[in-house]
Amino acid sequence: MASTMEVKSYKYQAELLVKDYFLADGLIEYTSVLCGMFMCKLAYDITHLLSSFYYKRYASLTKLQKTEWNNRGMSTIHAVFVTFMALYMVFISDLFSDKLVGPVTIRSSNLSTFVLGVSTGYFLTDMAMILWLYPSLGGMEYVLHHLLSFLALAYSVLSREAQLYLYMTLLCETTTPSVNLRWYLDTAGMKRSKAYVLNGVAMSVAWLVARIILFIYLFYHIYMHHDQICMMHPFGYFLTLTVPVILFAMNLTWFMKILRGLKKTLRKQTPTKQQ
Repeated sequence: MASTMEVKSYKYQAELLVKDYFLADGLIEYTSVLCGMFMCKLAYDITHLLSSFYYKRYASLTKLQKTEWNNRGMSTIHAVFVTFMALYMVFISDLFSDKLVGPVTIRSSNLSTFVLGVSTGYFLTDMAMILWLYPSLGGMEYVLHHLLSFLALAYSVLSREAQLYLYMTLLCETTTPSVNLRWYLDTAGMKRSKAYVLNGVAMSVAWLVARIILFIYLFYHIYMHHDQICMMHPFGYFLTLTVPVILFAMNLTWFMKILRGLKKTLRKQTPTKQQ
């Protein structure tokens, strides 16, 4: 009985800490970014620890391969977290629904700002790693992608404008786990396995939905609410109209490469099935 009361007491204290400190109006913009950076470090270390214990070939990887392995574990955890929260904010929460009165471009809450701040911390950390080890973790297109994402997120966190469009854009992180799994399977020597092929198909479908079709709907939403976007700060207006277009162009380019890679993989698998 006493232990139950102690657990409830700790839970209550934790809830107070979150409400009074992490979600406090004057601190949320900064604590959320710090939390995002801390979560990146934690996810990186957990990936390293678990891989060392449960994957025997991890020890034989080169130093750069281990770094990318851990980095992709970090990005996967962020993707799962931010996808779940984006789905909640866009489709479940009433924050951006038509039930509320007022421009959708200026709607925000402490929770919505905190989640975007965490994502800002992730993109800042990941971009720093990419630049530090350039070009081992990605070329200039990754730097551009992360820089645009960081600028848009940081602006939205500080101004609390256009958060709906940031969440719509963050839904493209749905594809990240399958992209990382593709690299893991390749590094593990499973490029000819059925799991690699199935993951390639799933990645292509997810990319089409989350990074192509959803962006087309995003452009439609921006067009229909252009009068509300015009009420934003000029810099916010500029980011809202330009960042999605650049990201969409990059998504299309990557999608073409993904389809070409999938075709090659399927061609290699076909002779095997006929023998």
